[in-house]
Amino acid sequence: MALGIIGKKIGMTQMFSADGEVVPVTVVQAGPCTVVHKKTLEKDGYCALQLGFGTKKLQKCTRPMQGHFKKAGEGANEFLREFRVEDGSNYDVGQTVTVDIFAQGEEVEVIGTSKGKGYAGSIKRHGFNRGPMGHGSKHHRAVGSSGHSAWPSKVFKGKRMPGQLGNERVTVKGLMVVDTRPEDNLLLIRGAVPGYKNSLVLICKTGAQA
Repeated sequence: MALGIIGKKIGMTQMFSADGEVVPVTVVQAGPCTVVHKKTLEKDGYCALQLGFGTKKLQKCTRPMQGHFKKAGEGANEFLREFRVEDGSNYDVGQTVTVDIFAQGEEVEVIGTSKGKGYAGSIKRHGFNRGPMGHGSKHHRAVGSSGHSAWPSKVFKGKRMPGQLGNERVTVKGLMVVDTRPEDNLLLIRGAVPGYKNSLVLICKTGAQA
């Protein structure tokens, strides 16, 4: 079985479980994805499936990519991502992968790009405490001591400082598939997943690599 699928985050909502509990879920349009290319242990050193998601005009691709897509025979895709598999012999180039590979109650990992929040200070970025708020204080939200004066006279590498917040690859583990709706290509995943609405996400079976 394929170990993952490409999807698009639709947004969050809530639903009721069988015992009446309100469950927050993220709705993901997962697939259908096309197997565009297969990598084998003999030729590439590892086994993987390259999946395509979304449609794109073939004329808007470069000539090398046009030839790459023509081998699959299913038109061009907007996104290409690779998923490691133990054995890809069960899948052929051009085959379609849908949400049927996931089952209700299955544990998954979701990979996405977190929301970019720009340049942020140490309080917002790392949760530092602020300084005294009295009238005589001139140290409210500024960074405190960050290094040593006499020795070693430098700021150690890795010191938590202000800087870019968000807009990085994030993997959230331990999420559960609440429901699958193959007729609409939808996955309902318990909890929040990284990214903004309509952003690209990868849904992997636990332990898979993407």
